[in-house]
Amino acid sequence: MRLPTALVAALSLVLGFAVAQVTDLRWAGGVVVLAGAGWCVARERRRTAWWRLVLVLLVGAAAFVISHLLAGALGAWGAVLVAAAVLGGATHLLVGRGAPGSPGAPAARTGRATLTSGDEAPHP
Repeated sequence: MRLPTALVAALSLVLGFAVAQVTDLRWAGGVVVLAGAGWCVARERRRTAWWRLVLVLLVGAAAFVISHLLAGALGAWGAVLVAAAVLGGATHLLVGRGAPGSPGAPAARTGRATLTSGDEAPHP
């Protein structure tokens, strides 16, 4: 079974936080988050534009920082879950099946009719 990259990205934040909480070693949680990010980039690098990957990494870094800011209002786990949802959604839109040009994404509308097999181009 192949997990969507967006799910792996989101779960890496959650798992990283869990590891940091259980071990009381913040760096261990950071290693998990960085490993998840590295895995996602390695998986998508051949089929995703580099700028989309950079954008996902920036969203992930921002979500990580914002989770720390939200922890006072939402609690630590609530903030992590919100950050993971934001990262998962952004990853889906930028590199997942929702990304333009990705397999399974809706076709771009060009305003022109597309020929299918058996159709002939109109003669001028």
